[in-house]
Amino acid sequence: MNTLDRAVRALRTEFQGTLLTPGVPGYDDARALFNAMIDKRPAVIAQCADVPDVQGALRLARDTGLEIAVRGGGHGVAGAALTEGGLVIDLRRLNSVTVDPDARTATVAGGATMGDLDRATAAYGLATTGGRVSSTGVAGFTLGGGSGWIERKFGLAVDRLLAVDLITADGGAVRASERENPDLFWALHGGGGNFGVATGLTFRLDPLTDFSFALLLWPADRGPDVFRRWRDVMVDAPDEVGGGAIYLTGSAEMPFVPASLHGRLAAGVLFTFVGDERGVREIARPLLELGPAGEMITALPYVEFQSMLDDPPGFRNYWSAEHLDALPDPAVDAFCASAATMIVPSPSQHALFALGGAVARGTGDWPISFRSAPWVVHPFGLWSDPADDERGRAWARGVRTAMEPWSTGDVYLNFTGDEGHERVVAGFGKANYDRLAAIKSQYDPGNLFHLNHNIRPA
Repeated sequence: MNTLDRAVRALRTEFQGTLLTPGVPGYDDARALFNAMIDKRPAVIAQCADVPDVQGALRLARDTGLEIAVRGGGHGVAGAALTEGGLVIDLRRLNSVTVDPDARTATVAGGATMGDLDRATAAYGLATTGGRVSSTGVAGFTLGGGSGWIERKFGLAVDRLLAVDLITADGGAVRASERENPDLFWALHGGGGNFGVATGLTFRLDPLTDFSFALLLWPADRGPDVFRRWRDVMVDAPDEVGGGAIYLTGSAEMPFVPASLHGRLAAGVLFTFVGDERGVREIARPLLELGPAGEMITALPYVEFQSMLDDPPGFRNYWSAEHLDALPDPAVDAFCASAATMIVPSPSQHALFALGGAVARGTGDWPISFRSAPWVVHPFGLWSDPADDERGRAWARGVRTAMEPWSTGDVYLNFTGDEGHERVVAGFGKANYDRLAAIKSQYDPGNLFHLNHNIRPA
């Protein structure tokens, strides 16, 4: 029996969850990620059932020298939730959500998904900004900043963060809030998983009872005119309005999509609205005047909408992003022209989101560089055939190149994979990165938590 086998056997005596090693039942299912392109085989997957399990798994990794990956939702495009030959701290069993409706707060365990959080808060007519996919992990989403459909009204997810419970590299449990470890609290507002394993997050909630949306589709060649009109609407739109301009494949599974767009590239506009159906119809009126080929306009509980557009698992993925300081007609044309090389049919999306509103106003001086950018382009590539891997990557990179004339240089790191150290610095801004590196050296001087958009210890 080697050293690792002995260490795993010893940990099993006190571990409340499940320790999976290669070859045992459940191992292969446990290592599957949202991005099917990632195929890594950890030496150990520690499916933790409580906080002492997390500490025990960390101790095992330190004692054996295993590389550590931390898994929440497993949605990161680069596959940082797995490690080849290392140890995965799998938090998915830690998925409880406790809501205090009087205080309007929610305490969320480190492995909960956005679906877990949305369902729990919806029961009280409350919500906080969530991701655009219900199976996204709350912790990774939030600690990376947290951009979602209702951000223009309520701000980024990180703006609603009140406290984080963290297990640090030495196995200690700390709490970060405005009064407790405030430097660490600042770092966790965008600094991601660089400082430890988040086992609990507390959020401020907002009332949200009325929610509606409009999804409108046209043939792809209508994109330039349609998206210019959408841009003009969003420039003056109230904070309650979110959504985006999106190229996507028309789906026969959606009854409002005409047969002429089934399996074909379509130009779409999505308006989300914190309010009733009448309100979203008024917002969408200038686009309806352009005669969409398909439309779906309705009120829907926010919790249901959050899962309605879930991206299907099992596809190969590559994503990126470019934030823009302006969106003149030539920029709209460049965005539209970039759709020509998308992989169609596929679940890929070529998205352009309007920021502004509460995102731009902000609630704190957090290490987030992109807050003031009014627009962001997000090429989100998904395909099934490995032969398309290079084509899919090239498309996303080409979109960034096409939009460079209007780029701010900032980046929301949750929208990207491993694009090099300079992009990581751009995600925070140089001054913020230097401060983050100093905090990293205090809590993780050995860079134990490095499978992320890594901040190197100062």
